Amino acid sequence: MGTTFIARGPRVNERALDTSAARHAVNRRGRGLVSASLWIACAALAPLGAWAEPPRATAPEPAPTPAAVSDVNATSPRADLNDGAALESFFDGVFDVEMKEHHVAGAAVAVVKDGQLLFTKGYGYQDIDRAIPIDPYKTLFRIGSTTKLLTWTSVMQLVEQGKLDLDKDVNAYLKDVKIPATYDKPITLRDIMTHTSGFEEGFLGYLITNDPQKQIPIKEAMQRHMPARVRPPGVMSSYSNYATALAGLIVEQVSGEPYNDYIARHIFEPLDMQFAAVQEPVPQRLEPYVATNYKQKNGAPVAEKYEIVGGFRPAGSGAVSAVDVTHFMIAHLQGGRYGSNQILKPETAQLMHKTAFQLDPRFPGMALGFYHSNHNGLDAIGHGGDVAYCHTDLLLIPARQVGLFVSFYTTDNRVRERVVEAFFDRYFPASPEAKTVTGADVVAAARRYAGSYEFTRRNHSKIDKLLSFTTQMSVSALPNGNLVVSGVLGPEPWQFRPVGENLYQQIGGKFHLAFRSDAQGHPTHMFFDFLPFMPMERTPWYERTGFWYGALALAFLMFVAALVRAGFRRREIKALPVAPRRAERLALAVAAWALATVAVFAAVLAINGEGFSSGIPASFKLALTMPVIFVVLAAVLVIATFRAWKDRRSVFLSLVALAAVVFSLWLWQWNVLGWQFG
Repeated sequence: MGTTFIARGPRVNERALDTSAARHAVNRRGRGLVSASLWIACAALAPLGAWAEPPRATAPEPAPTPAAVSDVNATSPRADLNDGAALESFFDGVFDVEMKEHHVAGAAVAVVKDGQLLFTKGYGYQDIDRAIPIDPYKTLFRIGSTTKLLTWTSVMQLVEQGKLDLDKDVNAYLKDVKIPATYDKPITLRDIMTHTSGFEEGFLGYLITNDPQKQIPIKEAMQRHMPARVRPPGVMSSYSNYATALAGLIVEQVSGEPYNDYIARHIFEPLDMQFAAVQEPVPQRLEPYVATNYKQKNGAPVAEKYEIVGGFRPAGSGAVSAVDVTHFMIAHLQGGRYGSNQILKPETAQLMHKTAFQLDPRFPGMALGFYHSNHNGLDAIGHGGDVAYCHTDLLLIPARQVGLFVSFYTTDNRVRERVVEAFFDRYFPASPEAKTVTGADVVAAARRYAGSYEFTRRNHSKIDKLLSFTTQMSVSALPNGNLVVSGVLGPEPWQFRPVGENLYQQIGGKFHLAFRSDAQGHPTHMFFDFLPFMPMERTPWYERTGFWYGALALAFLMFVAALVRAGFRRREIKALPVAPRRAERLALAVAAWALATVAVFAAVLAINGEGFSSGIPASFKLALTMPVIFVVLAAVLVIATFRAWKDRRSVFLSLVALAAVVFSLWLWQWNVLGWQFG
């Protein structure tokens, strides 16, 4: 058994923190009108961070590593996890690189093995201005969606007591909240815990706030912001914060205890988690231990407010010290037992950890709340978590009785993944890669799979649907049968080689993807082995980002041409008969209004910025009148152009009218017409 190590002193990078990765993604993709439109998603995502999102994949290219870190990362043969000094040296090297390269304000790591805390250490500062170092025993880390494991454990406690049934309609447990019977099959807790409830995604304007006074009860949040059911339950996974919060409401209503109190009494107390809370803001006794959020502004780290999840807190409100999290990890590794206390029966913990849903039998699947992941051939269960300024991962390896917890105060949510990968490479090295499959069939299959795909986790009925513009992926086939995947996985495309039937392995990386086809052999879904809770489905042509970029580019080219033409032909237009003159002026008005709409949206979104996290600004609601007016003008232009059709002049007017129709269809397709908020 290795020695437990504690942080000896602060290790911090004084450089400012990076801005949101979501904002950078939008900047890379921004083009004309579409860039302004994408700001809607960006404005919501930037302050929310990715806590509402499942973990992202690590980019295939390794981060730059100094020689000192290269030495500790040497993985042949496998390093001894029980060598405490070497373990500390390893983490010191890895954290030093990440904190310098990615502007981490503070971080902590904890490793458990065989029911004991093996290693823990804090890096950086809890408060930079006051030089308070991270204390892994006391500093509170915002664990985001890792909080869900507390909710799922609470559900299973009530299942043990016979108060809940995993396969019963959740409406049987809900008071004052009714899930509509959109499909024949009702939603069950098993569906919710495997993220197969079938709800659409939603978050814009209500998921997170910085104002404690804007908090609402869980029940009220579930009533106000119920998303549409877009697929039958139990058939396809789609990560859902709403469904998790709904499970938290069920815990409240069945147990008779408020969610905060239930977690404190039935999980934190028996596990001796004294530095842990799901209450927002944290209880007064814990306020001195809350780490400060930082964000780069004008080249310096500036403190940001504490993020409030409010009515969705069962999905992401947790604030816990690294060492207290290990108590929870040990309990799950030891069949629900920590010390002399049992929070779950062994058989319940085993059921909770067992695969309950898989997208592909060759890939890790969803357990009941936990999700499985493959690390160098080793099966792990756990859950990641993100808020805007803190990124966390919790992983358990039941077969080795090992657990790893890492958390970082930074805006770069990929730091945790690089550290986790380095840990597994060091202590659990990879097995040999599968051989590449070749042949004519492979090339044909690659061509068949090529196309555009989008996550099942997206919105369909509200303005949140615009997020789909930032999350579509493009799959291209190479002549040798390899596939190139580009989109939201990282700044560079990933290439995959065929290693089996509809199965591909990342070149230069460790991930796999697979495809599912219908009875006619047409691809319908794409699965990544690191995303058991969020598959992708083939994008229909009318929702493809590339299609709309091209269509909008041509439309706005016509609008600009209309303005230029009107400037050169003012006298000629003025001398025209009434009908064609009216059509010409309408074309000018439509073109000017389209460009003005883009300009106003860009200005409103830039000014309000992160205000979209907690509500829809009044200026944005007012700006949404402009698309409505545009569609009215476009309809009048189409009619006027039809009536004025006589000569070649009408050809140009018809092209402007067509451009107006294209823009109108885009506004309709992406729910920007009207005030469609969740």
